[in-house]
Amino acid sequence: MDNHSTRLGPRRPVLALAAAVLAAGGLAACSTAGATDTHATAASSQAAPTDRQPLTHMLTVNGHQLAFYVTPGSNRRPVIVLDSGGGLDASYWKKVAPVLAKQTGSEVITYDRSGEGQSPYVPGPWRAPNAASDLAAGLAQLGVTKNVVLVSHSLAGEIATYFVKAHPDAVAGAVLVDASLPPFYTAAETDKIVAANQQQIDALKGQPLTPATRQLLDEADDYGPVHLAYHGMSWPAAVPAAAIVSATTPFPTAVDAQLWRQAQQEFVNAAPNRHLVVADHSSHDIPVDRPDVVIKAVEDMLNQVR
Repeated sequence: MDNHSTRLGPRRPVLALAAAVLAAGGLAACSTAGATDTHATAASSQAAPTDRQPLTHMLTVNGHQLAFYVTPGSNRRPVIVLDSGGGLDASYWKKVAPVLAKQTGSEVITYDRSGEGQSPYVPGPWRAPNAASDLAAGLAQLGVTKNVVLVSHSLAGEIATYFVKAHPDAVAGAVLVDASLPPFYTAAETDKIVAANQQQIDALKGQPLTPATRQLLDEADDYGPVHLAYHGMSWPAAVPAAAIVSATTPFPTAVDAQLWRQAQQEFVNAAPNRHLVVADHSSHDIPVDRPDVVIKAVEDMLNQVR
């Protein structure tokens, strides 16, 4: 959508397990979700820097529909797949996607996860492995089964981790943008997140459901056990990755911010084909605040894996 300033404005201290970031009394939202015409804005906002406009594909995957937006490339691989954070749709990449399409010549794919943008809501608890399966099924229908560079922001880091574990041969490399990574979810930190948000979860359950609160409650379901299991996940050593961390991190408290930085560094230290990038002068919304940092990291990854 064109008015990201509306969605990415002052962050309310409400439950947002999508971002998994603590605020005073709870988790800070990755965004304030709202209904938008993503089809129109994805096409219009991404078209300006290049004459190759994205094509919209409404695909049926795993029994439900997802909207994919594909900017054709000049047959230069890998394909760049951009996956936004919790509560965000494909238009989140409006400062990144058209520039990558123009400068790299690669096919660029964005999409709306279930319940976001043009993709209908799917009832039930939200699980990253299911979202990874949806992404894989959609890409397969688009003929993309290998030579993928994943660019994953915030919550999408969990989707990327399950995707690459299930399809290691499909992923040439990844750029993880202030991403939710397994090392962060120690038992102590996970318990802290769950405890900080229980009151908000209870309050939301007593209110009329909106698309935003419905999504948050779906993500809250079994949050502790789900993320303790995620803590045990590992990224395949053969798949290179760059981790971009924001200067401020998603956290308002120094202790949690440092734990977030340590988790990013621990992930990078686990293999020699990974490196850490700090996005100076940026909030958690690096693709909005510092799109140049994301674009350079993706271009560097393309040069590494081509």
